[in-house]
Amino acid sequence: MSAKPSRPPNKRGTRGGRTKPAKAKQNKAGSKPKQVQNPPRDRLGSPGTRTRKLAAELLRRIDQDGAYANIVVPDALDHSELPERDRKLVTELVYGATRRQRSCDWLVDRYTSTEPDAVVRSFLRVGAYQLAFTDIPPYAAVSATVAATPVKVRPFVNAVLRKLVKEAKPAWPSEAVRLSYPDWIVDRLGADLGDERAMAALETMNAPPPVTRRDDGYVQDLASQWVAATVGAAPGERVLDLCAAPGGKTTAMAQAGADVVALDQRPRRTALIASNVARLHLSDRVSVVAGDGTRPPWPDSTRFDRVLVDAPCSGLGALRRRPDARWRIGPSDVGELAVLQRGLLDAAAGALRPGGRLVFSVCTLTNAETVDIDDWLGADHPELLPAGAEPAGPGGESPWEPVGRGFLLLPQTADTDGMYLLALTKGQP
Repeated sequence: MSAKPSRPPNKRGTRGGRTKPAKAKQNKAGSKPKQVQNPPRDRLGSPGTRTRKLAAELLRRIDQDGAYANIVVPDALDHSELPERDRKLVTELVYGATRRQRSCDWLVDRYTSTEPDAVVRSFLRVGAYQLAFTDIPPYAAVSATVAATPVKVRPFVNAVLRKLVKEAKPAWPSEAVRLSYPDWIVDRLGADLGDERAMAALETMNAPPPVTRRDDGYVQDLASQWVAATVGAAPGERVLDLCAAPGGKTTAMAQAGADVVALDQRPRRTALIASNVARLHLSDRVSVVAGDGTRPPWPDSTRFDRVLVDAPCSGLGALRRRPDARWRIGPSDVGELAVLQRGLLDAAAGALRPGGRLVFSVCTLTNAETVDIDDWLGADHPELLPAGAEPAGPGGESPWEPVGRGFLLLPQTADTDGMYLLALTKGQP
């Protein structure tokens, strides 16, 4: 729900919130002259104010309504009349303040005695993010944010933000607060990667991701492109993409000439795959199927030359691309997702022909979803042997580091999503 439009402030020196309207002068014909209203002092029509107001509303929807930033931001901008420069600012404010939510809240909460309501909280986050994490001049950040705030809470928001302006470099209480992550994520990655590498990964994932496009124009992170390339799909081969949405790896393999079956469980997600396939004119090479990847909807005798399991995961290697994900995922989800990954791999192993290649990938960095999965595969599926395929990288040099039989890519290594990749070949019976 957006804030109600504000009224112009009272004239200086008046009491009771009302002023007596001046008596209109009569013209010679006896009719009243046309009245021209002065614009409100808060300039709600100014671009700077509109961007802050829209950003705050989107932050409230993400925090209170459970909306996803990557869905509501493009939709809101498509329905706005903001110029490109202001659209970029709204995106930066929403994505940045969502990533830095914990940091922003800690900054402002030191200057509040009561918990702000959801609307006020969203404006405080917009203001705090600008002051602490952007190069926007402080006076512009404060004035535009305060002007966008509902009238009755402007003095409060103004007072808090001005205190932040006067403050020296904050003494953060912990690295988790400074970097704006839940404690459990910092602790988990620190334990699995080592503190130094974990901190570097978390720092990298607080920056906006680079935009990379394939030759066909599809926007896809380089790490995902390298995963698709490792599958090695060739013309005439039958390939299964077991968790295919949104279709980036499916279309990459189809571009290589393979016939791809793209499976995903939810009809809405299969519709997204079909849309991307059609846009790239690959419908003759891709069959989109809705179904449970742990129990594929075809006979047990069906076999594929190659199978890709780009599995659902905690996403702890791609948090900069999904700014709200760090606040939605919990520590118990990691174990639950690892169980799902094993079920998908069981089905994938059964669908692979002897001599075929199975590729498992996840955009996360936890041991439970990477090396532990490899250990389980080695024990439960001894027929799956290392494929000897090292993932590609820029300039012929691989940024991937060997981990057991697989490979790990840290976000800071090549400025990509963090990713784990395991390529295996099914032995002959």
